[in-house]
Amino acid sequence: MPFALYDTLTREILPVRPMDGATLRFYCCGPTVYGPAHIGNFRTFVMQDVFRRVVEAGGVATRHVRNLTDVDDKTIRRSQEEGRGLAEFTAAWTTRFLEDCAALGILPPHVEPSAVAHIPEQIELIARLLEKGHAYGTPDGSVYYDVRSFPPYGRLSRLADREITTGAIDREQADEYDRASAADFALWKAARPEDGPNRWPSPWGEGRPGWHIECSAMAMKHLGESFDLHSGGVDLVFPHHENEIAQSEAATGKPFARHWFHIAHLTVDGRKMSKSLGNLHTLADLVERGHSPMELRFVLLSGCYRQPLNFTLASLGAARKALARLADWQRRLGGAPDFLLPGEEDFGPFGPVYEALLADLNTPEALGRLHTLGRAVVAAHEAGHLPPAEVEAARHGLALVLQCLGLYVSRHGPDEPAAAEAPAWVQALAAERLEARRQRDWALADRLRDQIHEAGWSVRDGNDGSALEPLQIEKPI
Repeated sequence: MPFALYDTLTREILPVRPMDGATLRFYCCGPTVYGPAHIGNFRTFVMQDVFRRVVEAGGVATRHVRNLTDVDDKTIRRSQEEGRGLAEFTAAWTTRFLEDCAALGILPPHVEPSAVAHIPEQIELIARLLEKGHAYGTPDGSVYYDVRSFPPYGRLSRLADREITTGAIDREQADEYDRASAADFALWKAARPEDGPNRWPSPWGEGRPGWHIECSAMAMKHLGESFDLHSGGVDLVFPHHENEIAQSEAATGKPFARHWFHIAHLTVDGRKMSKSLGNLHTLADLVERGHSPMELRFVLLSGCYRQPLNFTLASLGAARKALARLADWQRRLGGAPDFLLPGEEDFGPFGPVYEALLADLNTPEALGRLHTLGRAVVAAHEAGHLPPAEVEAARHGLALVLQCLGLYVSRHGPDEPAAAEAPAWVQALAAERLEARRQRDWALADRLRDQIHEAGWSVRDGNDGSALEPLQIEKPI
């Protein structure tokens, strides 16, 4: 059964397969690192993670690129308010983001480029657009994309016939920048006093790149001028992704991304998340309330990615019970096999769960089937109705679908004493190390083991996975 996914551009469910027949190359718009990512952001990153896991479970290699926006109005203004250099400021928030990703079981991308590190590529791309007549400079040294020069503009968001006003265009497009049309967007912003030292040389004078050109330059640098799939939150369809298409295809004359994968908003208690309403949660907020990252991940998987998902604190309690049930089933089937490799498709009796994921990444249907099948398989096993070979197939299949969903369930049965609990960030390192071992990235696994050791914990590998134990420190005599 081929993997099929809804495409925002064509409004159709289309097969997902690599255009080169070997490696599926995809780009995900990452965070702007000026503060902690909230759980709405993580809905997008978790769904992208499941997408990758499903592709790899089908035996297809991936090249996953997810950027970091470390220069824009927000990062510059916030770093200056705190009296910190931009690099120091964004590095701290990048570390926080990566720790949260690891805790949520999100696989690290193969490449994680930053906008600042790719300014030469952005300047080169802007120069190409100027040369081809798709951009223009202004007296202050800024450069803008001329939307009128690209007739297909609006295909992705269906905005071609809609009146565009200045206020609707760009989250960081200030009116004082002198553009010829409200629809035009900045490729290069001339330096201003409020930018402080955050400016770079260019053929048009000192300044910094616009938001949209960053992603086009990084995507093409690491995936090529045409690649398989582009993803992000639904709020990025316009203007960000619309502008990426315009500038990229105008520069290259080639289709930019073949497939567009967007994830819908998360609401909280039926309302849009906002600081003013006091309902904007981070992972740290939920952990402080006593919830685990896996409980949040389970909740984020519980709704169709194309529909808004309503989050409630009560849903985390339901997730905790569901995860305990899955852990119990895994224990009763003999535990998790170690070192499951991408591409193994022997899902045994849990094949219908994988099939639900192949059908437009239907995670709620997959979770429903998982619980129905798990209950039946475990009951049949304990009633003595399954021969050993079928029990092993069930044990292996359950582990595979949990791997596809990225759910790391507890390895302790309900009647077993709890071991000493490692801090959440140490558990996150252990989960990342286990995934590195499954991917056979031994160098990364060794580095993560050393970090765990430095934190005062040892990691013990066994047939049913890995366990954390406090280091026994010898006392001086």
